[in-house]
Amino acid sequence: VIDVGGATTDVHSVTEGTEAIAKIQIAPEPIAKRTVEGDLGLYVNMENVIDIVGEAELAKEGYDLAKMREEYHAIPKNDAEREFVSRLTKIAVGTAIDRHAGKIRYVYGPSGRGTLAQGKDLSNIKYVIGTGGALTRLEKGPEILQEILKKESGSSQLLPTGKVQVLIDHDYIMASLGVLAYKYQTAALRLLENSLRSPILKIEKV
Repeated sequence: VIDVGGATTDVHSVTEGTEAIAKIQIAPEPIAKRTVEGDLGLYVNMENVIDIVGEAELAKEGYDLAKMREEYHAIPKNDAEREFVSRLTKIAVGTAIDRHAGKIRYVYGPSGRGTLAQGKDLSNIKYVIGTGGALTRLEKGPEILQEILKKESGSSQLLPTGKVQVLIDHDYIMASLGVLAYKYQTAALRLLENSLRSPILKIEKV
Protein backbone atom coordinates (compact mmCIF):
# COMPACT_ATOMS: atom_id res chain seq x y z
CA VAL A 1 0.00 0.00 0.00
CA ILE A 2 1.38 3.38 -1.02
CA ASP A 3 0.03 6.54 0.60
CA VAL A 4 1.17 9.82 -0.94
CA GLY A 5 0.22 12.86 1.13
CA GLY A 6 1.00 16.53 1.46
CA ALA A 7 3.84 16.02 3.95
CA THR A 8 4.95 12.37 3.69
CA THR A 9 4.83 9.29 1.49
CA ASP A 10 4.22 6.06 3.38
CA VAL A 11 4.74 2.52 2.11
CA HIS A 12 3.25 -0.55 3.81
CA SER A 13 4.12 -4.07 2.65
CA VAL A 14 2.87 -7.42 3.94
CA THR A 15 4.72 -10.40 2.49
CA GLU A 16 7.01 -13.22 3.53
CA GLY A 17 9.01 -12.82 0.36
CA THR A 18 10.53 -15.81 -1.40
CA GLU A 19 12.45 -18.75 0.00
CA ALA A 20 15.33 -18.12 -2.38
CA ILE A 21 15.85 -14.56 -1.14
CA ALA A 22 15.35 -15.59 2.50
CA LYS A 23 18.36 -17.92 2.22
CA ILE A 24 20.68 -15.05 1.31
CA GLN A 25 19.22 -12.32 3.55
CA ILE A 26 21.79 -10.39 5.57
CA ALA A 27 19.25 -9.70 8.33
CA PRO A 28 15.62 -10.75 8.93
CA GLU A 29 12.80 -8.46 7.80
CA PRO A 30 9.30 -8.26 9.35
CA ILE A 31 6.38 -9.76 7.42
CA ALA A 32 4.55 -6.43 7.80
CA LYS A 33 6.74 -3.39 7.27
CA ARG A 34 5.99 0.32 7.13
CA THR A 35 8.29 3.12 6.08
CA VAL A 36 7.45 6.82 6.35
CA GLU A 37 9.39 9.16 4.11
CA GLY A 38 9.16 12.47 5.94
CA ASP A 39 10.77 14.44 3.12
CA LEU A 40 8.43 13.26 0.35
CA GLY A 41 5.25 15.31 0.39
CA LEU A 42 3.37 17.08 -2.38
CA TYR A 43 2.59 20.28 -0.48
CA VAL A 44 4.61 20.83 2.69
CA ASN A 45 7.65 19.10 1.19
CA MET A 46 7.10 19.94 -2.47
CA GLU A 47 10.56 21.49 -2.80
CA ASN A 48 12.23 18.30 -1.62
CA VAL A 49 10.46 16.32 -4.33
CA ILE A 50 11.45 18.90 -6.95
CA ASP A 51 15.08 18.65 -5.83
CA ILE A 52 15.13 14.89 -6.41
CA VAL A 53 14.49 15.19 -10.15
CA GLY A 54 15.98 18.68 -10.49
CA GLU A 55 14.58 22.01 -11.62
CA ALA A 56 16.40 21.82 -14.95
CA GLU A 57 14.82 18.48 -15.81
CA LEU A 58 11.32 19.66 -14.91
CA ALA A 59 11.82 22.83 -16.96
CA LYS A 60 12.97 20.68 -19.88
CA GLU A 61 9.76 18.68 -19.53
CA GLY A 62 7.78 21.90 -19.95
CA TYR A 63 6.82 22.79 -16.38
CA ASP A 64 6.80 26.50 -15.47
CA LEU A 65 8.14 26.20 -11.93
CA ALA A 66 7.93 29.92 -11.16
CA LYS A 67 4.25 29.96 -12.04
CA MET A 68 3.57 26.70 -10.21
CA ARG A 69 5.24 27.93 -7.03
CA GLU A 70 3.32 31.19 -7.13
CA GLU A 71 -0.09 29.59 -7.66
CA TYR A 72 0.39 26.19 -6.01
CA HIS A 73 -2.53 24.87 -3.96
CA ALA A 74 -2.84 21.91 -1.62
CA ILE A 75 -5.58 20.66 -3.97
CA PRO A 76 -4.89 21.29 -7.69
CA LYS A 77 -7.26 23.84 -9.22
CA ASN A 78 -6.69 23.33 -12.95
CA ASP A 79 -5.29 20.91 -15.53
CA ALA A 80 -1.78 22.40 -15.39
CA GLU A 81 -1.59 21.96 -11.63
CA ARG A 82 -2.99 18.43 -11.84
CA GLU A 83 -0.36 17.50 -14.41
CA PHE A 84 2.39 19.00 -12.23
CA VAL A 85 1.16 17.19 -9.11
CA SER A 86 0.98 13.94 -11.09
CA ARG A 87 4.65 14.38 -12.02
CA LEU A 88 5.62 15.06 -8.40
CA THR A 89 3.56 12.05 -7.29
CA LYS A 90 5.46 9.80 -9.68
CA ILE A 91 8.75 11.06 -8.22
CA ALA A 92 7.55 10.56 -4.63
CA VAL A 93 6.25 7.04 -5.32
CA GLY A 94 9.39 5.94 -7.12
CA THR A 95 11.69 7.33 -4.43
CA ALA A 96 9.65 5.87 -1.54
CA ILE A 97 9.55 2.42 -3.14
CA ASP A 98 13.27 2.56 -3.85
CA ARG A 99 13.89 3.23 -0.16
CA HIS A 100 11.39 0.61 1.05
CA ALA A 101 12.34 -2.29 -1.23
CA GLY A 102 15.33 -4.50 -0.58
CA LYS A 103 18.20 -4.99 -3.00
CA ILE A 104 20.58 -7.67 -4.16
CA ARG A 105 24.19 -7.04 -3.12
CA TYR A 106 27.32 -8.61 -4.52
CA VAL A 107 30.34 -9.22 -2.31
CA TYR A 108 33.75 -10.41 -3.36
CA GLY A 109 36.08 -12.65 -1.41
CA PRO A 110 38.78 -15.29 -1.85
CA SER A 111 36.27 -17.71 -3.42
CA GLY A 112 34.87 -15.16 -5.87
CA ARG A 113 31.61 -13.28 -6.01
CA GLY A 114 28.86 -13.95 -3.51
CA THR A 115 25.24 -12.81 -3.65
CA LEU A 116 23.40 -11.34 -0.65
CA ALA A 117 20.02 -9.72 -0.14
CA GLN A 118 19.46 -6.72 2.07
CA GLY A 119 16.07 -5.21 2.96
CA LYS A 120 12.45 -6.11 2.29
CA ASP A 121 11.79 -8.72 -0.41
CA LEU A 122 8.72 -7.62 -2.44
CA SER A 123 9.08 -10.36 -5.07
CA ASN A 124 5.85 -12.14 -4.05
CA ILE A 125 3.60 -9.08 -3.81
CA LYS A 126 0.25 -9.74 -5.56
CA TYR A 127 -1.56 -6.42 -5.02
CA VAL A 128 -0.40 -2.82 -5.08
CA ILE A 129 -2.92 -0.41 -3.55
CA GLY A 130 -2.83 3.36 -3.83
CA THR A 131 -4.31 5.59 -1.15
CA GLY A 132 -3.86 9.19 -0.03
CA GLY A 133 -5.15 12.30 -1.74
CA ALA A 134 -2.92 12.20 -4.81
CA LEU A 135 -3.28 8.56 -5.83
CA THR A 136 -7.01 8.41 -5.11
CA ARG A 137 -7.97 11.67 -6.82
CA LEU A 138 -5.61 12.05 -9.76
CA GLU A 139 -6.58 10.33 -13.00
CA LYS A 140 -3.02 9.11 -13.43
CA GLY A 141 -2.96 7.32 -10.05
CA PRO A 142 -3.17 3.77 -11.50
CA GLU A 143 -0.68 4.64 -14.25
CA ILE A 144 1.82 5.93 -11.68
CA LEU A 145 1.54 2.73 -9.64
CA GLN A 146 2.04 0.60 -12.74
CA GLU A 147 5.43 2.26 -13.14
CA ILE A 148 6.81 0.55 -10.03
CA LEU A 149 6.02 -2.83 -11.57
CA LYS A 150 8.29 -2.18 -14.54
CA LYS A 151 11.49 -3.56 -13.12
CA GLU A 152 14.36 -2.60 -15.39
CA SER A 153 16.53 -5.34 -16.78
CA GLY A 154 19.51 -5.85 -14.51
CA SER A 155 17.92 -3.98 -11.59
CA SER A 156 19.05 -5.12 -8.15
CA GLN A 157 15.76 -4.13 -6.47
CA LEU A 158 13.58 -6.86 -4.95
CA LEU A 159 10.38 -5.70 -6.66
CA PRO A 160 7.31 -7.81 -7.60
CA THR A 161 8.14 -10.42 -10.23
CA GLY A 162 4.78 -12.08 -10.93
CA LYS A 163 1.36 -10.85 -12.01
CA VAL A 164 0.35 -7.89 -9.86
CA GLN A 165 -3.04 -6.20 -9.63
CA VAL A 166 -3.12 -2.43 -9.11
CA LEU A 167 -6.03 -1.14 -7.02
CA ILE A 168 -7.10 2.29 -5.82
CA ASP A 169 -8.72 3.19 -2.50
CA HIS A 170 -11.36 5.19 -4.38
CA ASP A 171 -13.24 6.26 -1.24
CA TYR A 172 -9.99 7.19 0.56
CA ILE A 173 -11.13 5.18 3.55
CA MET A 174 -8.43 2.60 4.32
CA ALA A 175 -6.94 4.46 7.31
CA SER A 176 -10.33 4.59 9.06
CA LEU A 177 -11.10 0.95 8.27
CA GLY A 178 -7.96 -0.22 10.01
CA VAL A 179 -9.41 1.05 13.29
CA LEU A 180 -12.99 -0.03 12.49
CA ALA A 181 -11.83 -3.60 11.86
CA TYR A 182 -10.90 -4.09 15.53
CA LYS A 183 -14.61 -4.20 16.41
CA TYR A 184 -16.45 -4.61 13.09
CA GLN A 185 -14.19 -6.82 11.03
CA THR A 186 -16.72 -7.99 8.44
CA ALA A 187 -18.18 -4.52 7.89
CA ALA A 188 -14.70 -3.06 7.50
CA LEU A 189 -13.85 -5.71 4.91
CA ARG A 190 -16.99 -4.96 2.92
CA LEU A 191 -16.29 -1.23 2.93
CA LEU A 192 -12.72 -1.90 1.83
CA GLU A 193 -13.87 -4.11 -1.03
CA ASN A 194 -16.31 -1.40 -2.11
CA SER A 195 -13.56 1.19 -2.05
CA LEU A 196 -11.14 -0.99 -4.00
CA ARG A 197 -13.95 -1.98 -6.43
CA SER A 198 -12.72 -5.55 -6.06
CA PRO A 199 -13.80 -8.46 -3.79
CA ILE A 200 -10.23 -9.67 -3.38
CA LEU A 201 -9.66 -10.13 0.31
CA LYS A 202 -10.51 -12.91 2.75
CA ILE A 203 -9.97 -12.64 6.47
CA GLU A 204 -10.50 -15.03 9.33
CA LYS A 205 -11.80 -13.98 12.73
CA VAL A 206 -9.12 -14.12 15.38
